[in-house]
Amino acid sequence: MSELYSTKVTATGGRQGEVRSEDGILSLDLAPPQGLGGPGGKTNPEQMFAGGFAACFGNAVIHAARAQKLSVKDRDVEVIGKVGIGPNASGGFGLSVALETTIAGLSQSEAEDLVEAAEKVCPYSNAVRGNINVAYTVKTR
Repeated sequence: MSELYSTKVTATGGRQGEVRSEDGILSLDLAPPQGLGGPGGKTNPEQMFAGGFAACFGNAVIHAARAQKLSVKDRDVEVIGKVGIGPNASGGFGLSVALETTIAGLSQSEAEDLVEAAEKVCPYSNAVRGNINVAYTVKTR
């Protein structure tokens, strides 16, 4: 694969540490969420993954809309990402993902077709396919 862009982020201290990008734009302190027995109050890997996947998938929807010559503006697309973590059968942990996409100005069937097209081009969707089940839901407004 020919890379169009790459970035490097350093995580120090695990879930109770920090993440910093090499350019300094991303700089976050981490804490385990209360649901995992931590203090909460800071971001965590699941929030970052949910946000990254939602933003990337939203852009894939916009990309697919433009490819299909649909009049969908960037702000017409909203994606809510939900990521859960829990024990898996092998003694480790696994993730669950749900993406709820809302698209303004399209019929329900057009929106569903668009999300299906986006799922094929989104790098996050392509990366997790076969590893994490992703529940996709589609709404219109």
